[in-house]
Amino acid sequence: MNAELVSKKDNKAEFTMDFTAEEFDAALDRAFKENRDRFVVDGFRRGKAPRSIIEKRYGEGVFFESALDILLSDAYPAALSELDLEPVGSPTLDFKEGTTLGKGKPVNAIVTVYVAPEPEVKDYKGIQAERHVKKVTDEDVQKQLEAVQKQNARLVNTEEPAESGDTVVLDYKGFVGEEQFEGGTAENYSLKLGSGQFIPGFEDQLIGVKAGEDREVCVTFPEQYHSKDLAGKEAVFKCSVHEVKKEELPEINDDFAVDVSVHDTLEEYKADIRKMLEEAAEGAAEYDGKNNIMEKLVAANDFDIPQVMVDNEVQNMLSEYEQQLSQNGISLEMYASFMGKDVEGLKEDLKGDAVNRIKSRLLTKAVAKAENLEASEEEIQKEFEDMAKQYGMEADALRKVIAADSIKEDIVMRKALDFLYANAVFTDIEEGSEAAPEKTDEQ
Repeated sequence: MNAELVSKKDNKAEFTMDFTAEEFDAALDRAFKENRDRFVVDGFRRGKAPRSIIEKRYGEGVFFESALDILLSDAYPAALSELDLEPVGSPTLDFKEGTTLGKGKPVNAIVTVYVAPEPEVKDYKGIQAERHVKKVTDEDVQKQLEAVQKQNARLVNTEEPAESGDTVVLDYKGFVGEEQFEGGTAENYSLKLGSGQFIPGFEDQLIGVKAGEDREVCVTFPEQYHSKDLAGKEAVFKCSVHEVKKEELPEINDDFAVDVSVHDTLEEYKADIRKMLEEAAEGAAEYDGKNNIMEKLVAANDFDIPQVMVDNEVQNMLSEYEQQLSQNGISLEMYASFMGKDVEGLKEDLKGDAVNRIKSRLLTKAVAKAENLEASEEEIQKEFEDMAKQYGMEADALRKVIAADSIKEDIVMRKALDFLYANAVFTDIEEGSEAAPEKTDEQ
């Protein structure tokens, strides 16, 4: 096969693919072998009829389409690689004037396909952008300490009346009228008051109860309750409270630090918390800065994108939404109705974000090309090893399911974004401030 580029403009490429007569004949033979089981010919068992008999009965061109598919499936990717083309849609196939398909004849095809734009990125060094930064304070460290303190609280029995936040251990039986209903009974159930585990009103009515007391709780099931037999009905729960437990917080001291961390003193633990919070704040500032850089870069570099790219990106975004929604038992159609739209309306709303995502990706790729950024084999291997640890797999096994070229592209794109960030000029806005301070920071 010989491939030759004819034209490349307006994000559309046209190229020829010329196959010799021998290549087409070989494809015809393969097409026959792969498809002969589909043909029934009198006097032959299925799949045993000679090719000449099948062609005589069904026509000489019976295998032409399959042979073309075979030729293209092998040669099309090779032609794209040879001509350095990145398709963004399905190709259309035509033939050069005078080409007729037949045994012993060459095939001269013309392929047309939309390709990804290759913008010549400009103004990508020294981008001026804002980033929001947070200065970690002693109060932030203390809040984190108190959160860990609360996570390590223990429950202790009390004779005091139950308050919101306390845990009661109780038996209960639910009745509608005089009849006890199914699913409304439990023994030694631990319920944290104010947690919202039970229907509205249930937990509130246990405020003030003491261990050893009985109490009747009267509630009305919501109209949209999952059990239609109970929806909208009044019910009485007869409760016997065995225990009331309050949270007892550990004292924040050196012993606390030893129990919850690898440190020997509270001061060491607080220093570690501060470091963790500062790293998180730096990461958030970098994330914000990079987002703002890309907004500036997209605004400074306008170019056209094939509609098929936008449509594909919108579909990808919809698939992402659908996957996230399905985890909460919500369909895409249901979500669209909540928003007062249908799925087509959602697609229309996503087009703007889709265009920005595509342009950001292509411009980042253009920066990588302009700066000759590459990914070494060592970097690719490390990426596989890091991913393997995350998924609990061997790196070699992961290489069999994820293409190395995909990993390479991810690394190069990250390098390009890091390059943009390192060469940007930022105005830092401290969290809580109304306007940008005078200070600028060139990274």
